[in-house]
Amino acid sequence: MATEHLVPADVHARYRVREWRNAAGVLTTACPQEWHDVIDVLRGFTLLRSEILTAGGGLSPISQRINEAFRSHGWREKRFATRIVVDATEYASPTHAVDCFKGRVALELEWNNKDPFFDRDLNNFRLLFELRAIDAGIILTRDSELQELFVELGKAESYGNSTTHHEKLWPRLEGGGGGGCPILTFAITRAAYVDDGPEALEAALRRKAARAVARRAGRGGNAGAAGGPAAEGRNG
Repeated sequence: MATEHLVPADVHARYRVREWRNAAGVLTTACPQEWHDVIDVLRGFTLLRSEILTAGGGLSPISQRINEAFRSHGWREKRFATRIVVDATEYASPTHAVDCFKGRVALELEWNNKDPFFDRDLNNFRLLFELRAIDAGIILTRDSELQELFVELGKAESYGNSTTHHEKLWPRLEGGGGGGCPILTFAITRAAYVDDGPEALEAALRRKAARAVARRAGRGGNAGAAGGPAAEGRNG
């Protein structure tokens, strides 16, 4: 029996919601505080025109704002140290860092990465669930229908078909990518979009310019210290 009906109606109205292995039921019953946090962040989020138009060059302002909202609820980036031991022989079992983690819930934000990041996320969830480190995983991405909006805003080239969006995620899930881990997915739809006006766009452009200056300064310092350019952050 599906449990997607446990997601509040106002969240369904702004996100495309799907679950794997009754994830909504698991989250509402086993992880009520984390569930409350997730719903609160989703309700508070709006997809701003100014941030779509100024995204690019490192972590997008959209991803930054969502990450900050989860941080305010006590969620943190988490890297798990895992290993497998067989007859006293230890084998490497690496996992990637999880974007947001709290209690026994792992959440990945994939706004505009290359779509193989979904494979990484699902494999992470599968392994952590099998090791009993998490009860459920959540992926927050964008709905494929937003491509029409990006075309209207002249940003279609920044959000290509090979990047992370809902239609790229679910074939992987249905193919068993997450194993037995309950996984709930939210895809941001056009119903969350807000045109915040020219003044907000000007302010966003100023912030983007300031971030670019800071990145250049950081690369210069790191290059001097380490003998090479600093790596760019994930563009989620």
